[in-house]
Amino acid sequence: MKTRAEVRMSHLRPGEIAGRLKKTSVVYVPFGPLEWHGPHMPFGTDPLNAENAALASCRRTGGVVWPTQFWGTERERRPEQLASLGFPTDKYVVGMDFPKNFMPSMYCPEEIFAIVVREILRAITTLKARLAVLVNGHGGENHIRVLERLAVEFTSTTDLAVHVRMAAPKTMLSGSGEHAARGETGLLMHLHPASVDIRQLPPKSRRMKYTDYAVVDGPGFDGKAAGNGYLSRDEDPRFTASAAPGKKVADATVREIAAEVKALLKSLGKGRRK
Repeated sequence: MKTRAEVRMSHLRPGEIAGRLKKTSVVYVPFGPLEWHGPHMPFGTDPLNAENAALASCRRTGGVVWPTQFWGTERERRPEQLASLGFPTDKYVVGMDFPKNFMPSMYCPEEIFAIVVREILRAITTLKARLAVLVNGHGGENHIRVLERLAVEFTSTTDLAVHVRMAAPKTMLSGSGEHAARGETGLLMHLHPASVDIRQLPPKSRRMKYTDYAVVDGPGFDGKAAGNGYLSRDEDPRFTASAAPGKKVADATVREIAAEVKALLKSLGKGRRK
């Protein structure tokens, strides 16, 4: 059996890191918070997805992968979104920390997240890398804005170009997406099958309200839900989630990221910056 190339900086010696960056000057950084994804999925769903995308893309393009960052931020939900989810419009709900969850997500304040990202990018500049790819598994609006803002700053003011990429195919990036429903559950069934346990959800005979388990489909986030605050059957992981579609999503994500990175490196020129 062919051994996969080691690309994790944490597992490489200094000379190996330098050699890989000399050949392909890109550092991938996977991001995502430890966050509630229903009772049936792991807290690390977002960073684990980002990690897989970063590692697999790096093995296609070359370069190295920075240690996965289990960090992320969120904000309070807007009144119109609260109403769509089935909450009073004056309820204070941050991210996916719905009141009935029995454990809070490990979000950090936005300003702390920005400091963490800034320091990682500053450290990467000392490696003289040409490109940093921030592979993001989390859809929080303010979380994404932090990454994009710092990407623009470092690209404009240093020799490091910074690219932000969601760990999902482009066809899935329109709208608000879903959370812990069919798609994400299937993805983790593929990536880390032992971490998913559908039995932790209620019996199939019981419809699931968004507010009960913080499992939400796209229409629930977008204000277009037809089920009066209930998860649609088509997006209910108890009925529709499986590993095969999850693998297709993961593979498509890696193909797209690798192609983008190769194009970016070509535009920047070959080798490391002097």
